[in-house]
Amino acid sequence: MKQQIKQVLEHIGDTTSIIAVRPVSGGDINQAYHVQTEKKQYFLKQNEHASSHFFRFEAKGLQLIEETNTIAVPHVHFYNQPDQGDTGILVMDWVEGKKNDQTITDLGQNIAAMHQHTHQQFGFDQDGFIGTLDQPNQFTSDWVTYYREFRLKPLFKKTLIHHRLPKDREQRLEKLIDQLDNLLPAYPKASLLHGDLWGGNWVTGANGKPYVIDPAVFYGDHLFELAFTEVFGGFSQAFYDAYQEVFEIESYYEDIKPIYQLYYLLVHLLLFGEGYGASVDHILTRYT
Repeated sequence: MKQQIKQVLEHIGDTTSIIAVRPVSGGDINQAYHVQTEKKQYFLKQNEHASSHFFRFEAKGLQLIEETNTIAVPHVHFYNQPDQGDTGILVMDWVEGKKNDQTITDLGQNIAAMHQHTHQQFGFDQDGFIGTLDQPNQFTSDWVTYYREFRLKPLFKKTLIHHRLPKDREQRLEKLIDQLDNLLPAYPKASLLHGDLWGGNWVTGANGKPYVIDPAVFYGDHLFELAFTEVFGGFSQAFYDAYQEVFEIESYYEDIKPIYQLYYLLVHLLLFGEGYGASVDHILTRYT
């Protein structure tokens, strides 16, 4: 293990001695390590079962966000695209610090600033992941088509195959998908989205600076991102107040928020089971 890390670090130009390699807890998808050399501290993730583009997608997302000069991300030093059976590796800067009175305000304002980086179309140019779940991508000219064809429909098929949809839930979900044109804006700004922005995917660095990690980027309605921040908490009112100072939250947000939250609840229903079923059913009953 240490020899493999040494080879990777030499590849990126750090030939100094490795002082320590410590396992890092907190994730259930990858093995993670804090690596300290005489020169620098790194965060290394590895996965023996990852597909060839698993870490490439994460690295591209981090680099895309970094290029906006808005919300901070750990700088990516290395990733590989392993052959089947080989281990995937991603090496980034190590980020560590304590929150201060400005941290949450900066987080809200910087996420809003990231959302002001837009594309002419909705979606992304490569398939990705949310957690371990495949997330198909393609660019579309309108938002409703993207949300229907590349978010809800693929998830509908997977939850059906895995027997997560009793008949009434199946029928209501199918009906909601068919009605999206009447429920969602077709042409909001196509904002750069983190894509998996829950409370566990932002951390604090030096001087209280907020960083986001583990992105699943694509271009879409910024309200989609905000809706997910409210599913599991981790974002105080100060975050939303600061966000609103930079990017106005539309008045119809509360009307469509559950439709956006539905996607993430379906993801969790698929991955973790019926504990999320009641929340899914509550949303479906409201709109169908």
